[in-house]
Parts: sequence; structure tokens; C-alpha cells
Amino acid sequence: MARRPGTPRLLRELNDRAALDLLVEQGPLTRAQIGEHTGLSKVTASQLLSRLEERGLVEVVGEQAGGRGPNAALYAVVPSSAYVAGLEVGPDGVTAGVADITGCLIAQVTVDPNGADEPVKMVHSAVVKACRSARVALSRLSAFVIGTPGVVDPRSGDVQFSFDLPAWHEGVLEALRTDLRRPVTIENDVNLAAIAERAYGAARAADDFALMWFDRGIGLSVMLGGRLHRGRSGGAGEIGYLPVPGAPLPLGTARRGQEDEGVTESTTWGIPTLAGGYGSLVGADAVRTLAHAHGFTEPTAVDCVRAAAADEGRGGTFLDELANRISYGVTSVNIVLDPGLVVLSGHLGRAGGRPLATRIERAVGRISPTRPSVAVTEVEGNPVLRGALHAALEQARDEVFSAEKG
Repeated sequence: MARRPGTPRLLRELNDRAALDLLVEQGPLTRAQIGEHTGLSKVTASQLLSRLEERGLVEVVGEQAGGRGPNAALYAVVPSSAYVAGLEVGPDGVTAGVADITGCLIAQVTVDPNGADEPVKMVHSAVVKACRSARVALSRLSAFVIGTPGVVDPRSGDVQFSFDLPAWHEGVLEALRTDLRRPVTIENDVNLAAIAERAYGAARAADDFALMWFDRGIGLSVMLGGRLHRGRSGGAGEIGYLPVPGAPLPLGTARRGQEDEGVTESTTWGIPTLAGGYGSLVGADAVRTLAHAHGFTEPTAVDCVRAAAADEGRGGTFLDELANRISYGVTSVNIVLDPGLVVLSGHLGRAGGRPLATRIERAVGRISPTRPSVAVTEVEGNPVLRGALHAALEQARDEVFSAEKG
């Protein structure tokens, strides 16, 4: 790999990017404050701000009163210098969000697929609707990141298999890029939830952690050294297929051409689901059945878990048994990877809260040589969408905040 020498131009690029990142993170700052945080002299900071103003990336947004002398100008990143789109795609619809370069969410919409199974049509419709709501032209979007359930090939970036979205397969990525005429990235939805957790949630600043996703599906995302671990073929994290005590093996499931083997119908979601493995033990149907056996008759598994967590005196035995089931997966991850932190996410994971997390941590500690901390997600809103927007913003900032070409 060729190394760029430490030329004055390269140093200017590095200083400009450091200042822009600082303004995004901390908001409006004066020239002196930028110099203080970056270690740049007043003269260098002034030159830097002049360059960024000329490029339309920063602007004066106010003044800050000081001691003697005139007030100092406050600088901020120009929000309209770029926009991005993030999407969460599921069997029941597509949720799309548009954010400006500062990360401010301008619009969020959800589109019902109405039986349509054409990925390009579904995505295009959602993006257009979000852009109209945000009053931003589609042509002004700098990056798209789409979260989907299933296996995404880390080399090609294409969907290899999606249990919930059979129409998403090889070739969809190129079709989307052709249709939108913009950079498009497809990422596993649980991986995006982990990205959001590290940026905004319980795993802030954690280089190593695992996120367990309990929702419509069961999933896992692993962050090691601050990087997502996707596996050679993108299948890392498909923990629903983990063989566990008390459940049949998930034979054949997830292999193209064998969709009927190891598959059953979810009474909760009305879609195909795992007939064996870890997913069949902690999936929505199994959790609701377990809850009903303990006297909780709420209509959904999430409602049952939430009710039990709110009344531990009545729901403690149900939560104990659920925690033991969940601990099989958490222990397997902990023994192999020792991440130190495991975050419970998804609607069911959030519903259990600390009462469930504490029980899982205790159960894992009994059967594992080490005891990880088990936390509950702290990401507000839709974690997959927030992760998609965060990933899209990182891409856009790398492009927009870089030095002008030529």
C-alpha cells in the first residue's frame, strides 16, 4: 500500500477533517475553542475555517460573549452540505429515514409492501416518500445503508440468504445501485443494531461486546476490537441455528432449495420460523407458551415478558426459566469469545429490562468460567434504522469532508 508523505496539503486535510468531526460531535464552537481542542494555533485555525467556509461546509451561526473585545463568532457544520438515507427492511414493511450531515433526522416513514416482493420497488418507494417528507431531492442523498435480516456476503456486499425475505438474493445490490444511482450498502439488521449500540447505547466506547437480538427473529452481532465480526461468508451471528438442550436440531434450515426442512409456521408472526435450534427455544411462540404456563396470558410474548418484569413477585419464576433458556446462547458466545459485555436488544430484550438481564447474568455465571456483564439496550427509537443512518453518515462524511478533488 502506497504511503502519502506528510506534505502541507495532507496536513491541511487532516486538520480540516479533525475540525469538522469536532464540530459534528460538540456543536457550534469558536475559533479559539477549535484551536484548543485540536492543538492548532489561532492562525492555523483561522485559515482552516476560511477554507471550510469557502467549500460551503461550515458557517457562522452566532456569537459567544467573552471578556474584553468583540464577541467571538460561533462556527457549525452546514447541515445541508449532504444528506443520507437509512432503511430497515422486513417482511411487514420498510422504514426509511433521511438525515443531514450532522446526523439530525429530518424525516422517517414506514411503507407497507402491500404484498409486493420486489426489493427495488419497495426500497425506491420508501426512499421517495422519505425524501418528499424531508423536502430533500433524491439526487442529494450521498449514501444509502439498508438493514435486512439474513446473511450478507462480506466480499460482494450482496444478500446470500434471507430466511424472512426470500426475494432478497444475489443481484439485488447491483439492481438497487442502478435504480438509485447512488452508493448503496446492504448490512445485516442485527449488525446495524450493534453499530447503533456502540454509538448511542449501552456499549458506548466498548471495543468488545456481543449484542443478542430477541424480536421477530433471533440474532447475534459481535464487535471485536471495535470492528464487526461478520465471518468468512457473512454467517457469523446466526445464533438461532445453535443446537441447544431441549430443542430439535435445525436440520436443513437456511439452505436454498431446502426451505421446507426444519421450518414451521410462527403463530405469533404468521411467517415461516425455525423448527429447531436455539431460535425455537427462545422465539416468540416458545416464550409466549412458557409465559402462559406461568399464568401470563397477555396477547404477545413481549407483553408477557413486560408484565412479568413489572411484577417480579408474580413473574419471577417465569423470568428465571426464560433466563435459563437465553443463557444457553449467551454462555456459548461467552465461552468462545469472552466479550465481557452482552447487550440484550430487540423488543423482547428491552421488555425484560434489568430483571431479565440480572437473571441471565447470574445463570451464565453458574455454567461459564467467566461472567460477562449483561446490559439492556439504551438505544432510543428504531435501533436498526439508527445503525443504518450512522453507517451512512460515516460513509458520507468520508466523502464530503475529504479535500476537494483536484
